Amino acid sequence: MTRPPTAAQRRVIDAADPVTGRLKGTQAQLAALVRHGLAFRHPRPPHDHFLTPAGHRLREAGAEAAPVEAEARAPAATGVFAARVGGEDAAPPSGPARRREVHSAWQGMLELRRMTNPDGATDRPCGWERSHLVQAAALALEAAGHAPAGPDTEGGYRVRATPQPEAVAVYEPDGGALRACAATLERAGWQAGEYTEPRTRTRYLLASPRRV
Repeated sequence: MTRPPTAAQRRVIDAADPVTGRLKGTQAQLAALVRHGLAFRHPRPPHDHFLTPAGHRLREAGAEAAPVEAEARAPAATGVFAARVGGEDAAPPSGPARRREVHSAWQGMLELRRMTNPDGATDRPCGWERSHLVQAAALALEAAGHAPAGPDTEGGYRVRATPQPEAVAVYEPDGGALRACAATLERAGWQAGEYTEPRTRTRYLLASPRRV
């Protein structure tokens, strides 16, 4: 890129989906971002545009420069996609529209893997997923059809951060459903093992993104 994006182009970048990097803008704006190496056009219909790694870095640098503003923007208010981690107080409604949105986000993630993994592999997580572990694992589970927990329900998965580097914990009270979550994460390129919390005897998964 030889010059910074214009204000209009920057707004398009800032409004990109934080998970998939999908962009919305005029054809001229999107074409300019492609020329600058900040976006690419998906080769398959509907030929959506997505941020490149350079575009993601630019977007995240802008978010870090204004953390208060970023924290104030609620996904429900802005329409920004967020995978269900389980147990949210305000969750998006389920139904066909949500399933289409999740499917599209997962396809975008696979494309991001292809674009950013050095060998173009789509069977293991990419750098974005490693830096957004909870959202990445939750997207893999929701895209595979697993039910997230509600705010007042025991059933369903819950993905939580852990003190361990590059690892998330997945809770699901039903043993069979917990093992199914493990199988899904392994197919999505994660390593998942089942453990028991010493004090509560709660079974959970510890999952980390595969590197090879």
